Amino acid sequence: MKIVFMGTPEFSVPVLEALHARHEILAVYCQPPRPAGRGKAERPSPVQARAEALGLPVRHPVSLRSEEAQREFAALGADVAVVVAYGLILPQAVLDAPRLGCLNIHASLLPRWRGAAPIQRAIMAGDRETGVCIMHMEAGLDTGPVLLREAIPIGAEETTAELHDRLSALGARLIVQALDRLPDLAPEPQPEAGVTYAAKIDKAEARVDWTRPAVEVDRLIRGLSPFPGAWVEINGERVKLLRSRLAPGGGVPGQVLGGFTVACGDGAVEITEAQREGKRPMPAAEVLRGLILPHRL
Repeated sequence: MKIVFMGTPEFSVPVLEALHARHEILAVYCQPPRPAGRGKAERPSPVQARAEALGLPVRHPVSLRSEEAQREFAALGADVAVVVAYGLILPQAVLDAPRLGCLNIHASLLPRWRGAAPIQRAIMAGDRETGVCIMHMEAGLDTGPVLLREAIPIGAEETTAELHDRLSALGARLIVQALDRLPDLAPEPQPEAGVTYAAKIDKAEARVDWTRPAVEVDRLIRGLSPFPGAWVEINGERVKLLRSRLAPGGGVPGQVLGGFTVACGDGAVEITEAQREGKRPMPAAEVLRGLILPHRL
């Protein structure tokens, strides 16, 4: 098929590679380069970098709302557009331009977790499973009918980083299947019941509140790892907590029970990986060699 690919972050790269191996990529659309690093030099997105390495033409318009941008998109003459974590709203004219429409790869079991942060929200909510849906896009936010779906379990100690990689690989596999079977797939409308929205992660959510039950603190830590990272202030220093698991014991919320195990409002959480300011992520035992914990966080 002749495909326009639309994606931006690392999550989208395996999908681009899978499509490039089997189909003709007419153009790759992604977000414009952003200032990054200490020097704030403009850095291309992971998708742009990979597309250029593959020799594919890249476009990164700031918006697709102008008639000119829509004409340029339609002029490509695509059979289908594949969209995964692109970051721009597609106007109706863009949705209608490819012969077979626009397909979206969404990292949840729709209609649960429509929106911006489905992987993080699934972990933070304590979901036991998630998955990927291949959806035929329409004007609403992740409201289109589903062509293919596959569920996977969420591990008891799994972080967003780990689940992200598994779902990215699953999305790449499913979109290849969907395109192979596209004429025979029957779109399944999403049910009205069970709709939830995965709001964008607010950094204000990231500070750990030890008065919350241990299960919620553990989910927060794993759900926000690696970014933005749940954090706690220790001796005036902001320390990110990147991995955790439920632990036996209890006490006053914030009380350090030994090692890096901390009492919560109900139960306790053991921190297994953390990151001090200006340092790399380290196992908790290594962090504690240079960091003396107070009796209560």
